[in-house]
Amino acid sequence: MPASSPKSQKSAPRSPTSSRSVPNATQTIEVDTVVEEDEEDEVDPGLGADAESSTASITSSILHYRTINGRTYHSERGNAAYWGSNDERQSEAMDIAHHMFTLAQDGELHLAPLDKDIQKVLDIGCGTGIWAIDFADKFPGCEVIGTDISPIQPSWVPPNLKFEIEDCNQDWTFPPDSFDYVHIRYLVGCIPDWNQLLEQAYKVLKPGGWVETYEASPTIESDDDSVKLDSAMGQWGPTFIKASKVIGNTFTVIADDLQKKAVENAGFTDINQWNSKLPLNPFPKDPHLKEIGQFGELFSTQDTEGLVNFVANTLGWSPQEVHVYIAQFRKEIRDRKNHHPWIKLKTVWAQKPTSEGDMANINRAHKLHVSISLIKKIKMFKTDNSGVLRVIDNAGIVNLEALIADLEKTHGQGKVSFIHKGSAVIATIETEALAELEAVFEDMGFMVSTEPRS
Repeated sequence: MPASSPKSQKSAPRSPTSSRSVPNATQTIEVDTVVEEDEEDEVDPGLGADAESSTASITSSILHYRTINGRTYHSERGNAAYWGSNDERQSEAMDIAHHMFTLAQDGELHLAPLDKDIQKVLDIGCGTGIWAIDFADKFPGCEVIGTDISPIQPSWVPPNLKFEIEDCNQDWTFPPDSFDYVHIRYLVGCIPDWNQLLEQAYKVLKPGGWVETYEASPTIESDDDSVKLDSAMGQWGPTFIKASKVIGNTFTVIADDLQKKAVENAGFTDINQWNSKLPLNPFPKDPHLKEIGQFGELFSTQDTEGLVNFVANTLGWSPQEVHVYIAQFRKEIRDRKNHHPWIKLKTVWAQKPTSEGDMANINRAHKLHVSISLIKKIKMFKTDNSGVLRVIDNAGIVNLEALIADLEKTHGQGKVSFIHKGSAVIATIETEALAELEAVFEDMGFMVSTEPRS
């Protein structure tokens, strides 16, 4: 594995492998047959012009929050968007979530193999700042910068840590090649373009630096079908996904594998991923998982309103409907005997290339764009369903004649035909060859987009 920057002794890879680790996404969580009932009937509380860059000072326009059902949310400044409340109750819930995530990683703050003498770290979407504070305490010689759209971080922090107001969906203001590690966590539902986000991370990282992104699925599942689709827990994910079509930012980051695709498209190498399950109540038999489940339940019920209020309002729910839904959701989560819920957590970490050879390969992949489209009922083609492969070589790196020869050799003269248009070659390919050809180009490191056309 290439060394990370700066060049000094680095920590071992942090992928959880001990017997106390949480299960991966394909393993079943064993249910504890003897569970403590939570019979407490909770009484729910009452319901009640853009900057040129992404960094801004704490001005009155930023501090002017939206209010929904008595809860505060980030203002509609610029393109910034966050669906969770930013008040004290939600901040406490986010700190609980941090502890849950850290427990899932056996107490580690990162999985990327970082240098012990790491110099500069950027935490994107830092929220309450709790991860950045813990990291700054662990690495006192490292300069840590946390950014977020809401100034909700504490004033008393380690001397090597500072917070800045920044919208990560706008152009970042940090110099290129300036950070050793970029940490991104729980931005699901906040990012309109994941490729752009990871491209900016790539830009500010030093060669050899690492990016790490954590995301959780909104879909609540179970191994034993104890979470029914028509239950409040079962409707949690579909509700967020439905609201995302209005908001414009996806909540299906894990289902669509956006983290891995984005780091690949940005040019990162040595890509690693870890898929796991996080229990949302202490139903597991395993003591470590049971502890995670205790915090999962606490996170889910401590401020359910702050989590669901914005999306419910987006979908036109009344305050009364929100109140009824939250009460039922909490009741189901706390029913440890009959409900065994969990959510998926996905972590992806990858390295910015270090050598000139690695960089040349990445640049080549970026300059060659392969687009495969399905064309239907076009008279110029003999078949009603033909694939069209368009290879654009802007930099003149690719020998188009050699590429044509390779494609003909792979798929045969009868399968592929070509039309030359300047610096591009358009190839028509019979439909059954599309998937194979797409996989070939992806294996070569080329960016591939599949676009249906009528």
